[in-house]
Amino acid sequence: MYVITLADIAVAFIPVLVTLGIIFYWSDNLKSASIAVLRMLIQLLLIGYALEYIFNANNQWIIILVLCFMLIAASWIALGALPVKRTTLLGYSLSAIAVGGIFNLVLITQGVLHADPWYQPAVMIPLAGMIFSNSMNSVSLAGERLYAELGHHNDYPRARNTAFQAAMIPLTNSLLAVGLVSLPGMMTGQILAGTSPLIAARYQIIVMCMVFSSAGISAALFLWLIRSHQVQQGQTGEDDSCG
Repeated sequence: MYVITLADIAVAFIPVLVTLGIIFYWSDNLKSASIAVLRMLIQLLLIGYALEYIFNANNQWIIILVLCFMLIAASWIALGALPVKRTTLLGYSLSAIAVGGIFNLVLITQGVLHADPWYQPAVMIPLAGMIFSNSMNSVSLAGERLYAELGHHNDYPRARNTAFQAAMIPLTNSLLAVGLVSLPGMMTGQILAGTSPLIAARYQIIVMCMVFSSAGISAALFLWLIRSHQVQQGQTGEDDSCG
């Protein structure tokens, strides 16, 4: 495995600075982009130390606490692009990501990988991160598109269907591109670590299945749950012919 030094990380930031320069000249979003890059750097450096402690502790209650924190953070971040207060829809977002995410997490870790013990940190936390982050993105895309469609005075069923389709575009594209255009993170990481490409491919199949299904279930559940809020706001259409 390659050893990455801080100097190597500095080299990796050269194209990042170029991208920030383009953002500066072509948009007014430099502040948020810079904050996002800085947060990424700090969060990943800190999480390395945190995971080192968590893995060594090997305690089921710590793992459960970490998973709860990840769920709440994902649910909160997912609502950032929506034109409503996050606290208004946080319960819906949390429920959607929890149901879609935990179902897939339990199925993969216990039914496929047979993690022993069930809370094995090196298995549970990385997979939970992939599942919750993709569920978060799908909920965010679905919610943003739903409000946009309702803003164009579309009835709720039509807006819901369009929002769900939009939320699934990135996942569908990734399924089509994997192996042809890209070698995703799980497979790339394992190959770099010396694992056989054949074994790495099998792991990646599992990852793609759980990411696709968790994102789809979470987006669909969020759109279903959010309807009650839309009804209260008087924003749904009367015609439910679209399903």
